[in-house]
Amino acid sequence: MMDYHSEDSPKLTARQQQVLDLVQSAIERTGAPPTRAEIAAELGFKSANAAEEHLQALARKGVIELVGGTSRGIRLRYEALRALNASRNKQFSLPLPGMMQLTLPLIGRVAAGSPILAQEHVDRTYTVEPTLFARKPDFLLRVRGMSMQGAGIMDGDLLAVQKASEAKNGQIIVARLGDEVTVKRLHRSRHGIELLPENPDFQPIVVSEGDGFELEGIAVGLIRNNMMM
Repeated sequence: MMDYHSEDSPKLTARQQQVLDLVQSAIERTGAPPTRAEIAAELGFKSANAAEEHLQALARKGVIELVGGTSRGIRLRYEALRALNASRNKQFSLPLPGMMQLTLPLIGRVAAGSPILAQEHVDRTYTVEPTLFARKPDFLLRVRGMSMQGAGIMDGDLLAVQKASEAKNGQIIVARLGDEVTVKRLHRSRHGIELLPENPDFQPIVVSEGDGFELEGIAVGLIRNNMMM
């Protein structure tokens, strides 16, 4: 970790400072950093690429860290921020709201008739940065197969899931059918429930009354399988 002091704090341009302030305020307000598109819209950039260039510059100066595999993969580097804010005579206290690390269970094979978060279903736990997610997840589920490839969800990825008993049409959900857990896009109609894949090689699942359908949660983020190595 870099050791910063106020006399050698990173020097930012006015525009870089605007971007950094926006990232900090978004995390304080919502617990999650903004997307590139949100930064561009807020600061009047013509494209998300302009926001990306400023973020890359901030990363080179050591005040943030960029994490691949998620549109909100921006982490604040606290030592640099302390030094930077000290040089600006601005108080910076830690932890920021929503910035405490999360400890999330990784759910393995699920037995029929028992809650998905039952201890016997937990393979292990991961400690992760909450800034990776738009909303606070309750557990991680390892994705099996490529049925959601079109949504960028690959075999082996860890899907961050927020427990929920209701979901909106079109949301990516985790559902249980008997003792099988599946990740699909929800489609409700007057004819019933369909679970839609994002890969033309896979067929939709039409839910019948006897299938024991149960909504377990809504996808709120994704961790690439190579990020946890």
